[in-house]
Amino acid sequence: MRDGVIRVRGRDEMGMKLLFWELEQHLKSSSGASVVAIDNKIEQAMDLVKSHLMYAVREEVEVLKEQIKELIERNSQLEQENTLLKKLASPEQMAQFQAQVQTGSPPAPTQAPVPQPSGPALPASHNSGPSA
Repeated sequence: MRDGVIRVRGRDEMGMKLLFWELEQHLKSSSGASVVAIDNKIEQAMDLVKSHLMYAVREEVEVLKEQIKELIERNSQLEQENTLLKKLASPEQMAQFQAQVQTGSPPAPTQAPVPQPSGPALPASHNSGPSA
């Protein structure tokens, strides 16, 4: 009988070892699978964030390109107006302007009105200086 008890214990031990081994393998594989699943979800989330950021950056680049284009056009207009005003100005006016630029003082009123490149024209009653 004692021999029978040893065989039962041996089978039980082997069965328990097998059960624990299978359980351990299952836990390892399922936790490994869950880690892989979590990694995949993290990677998908990062890809989504990356695509949203790239889209936002592309939109911002387009807006900035348009602003640069407008500023280049405005700069060109102002350079043309500046060239025209320099051609129309008398040597005295240019000398007065250079003196004001060097001292940083505001422009002094002149006898003849200086043509304004943009904006509405002022009525005659708003002109400064003596009237003839």
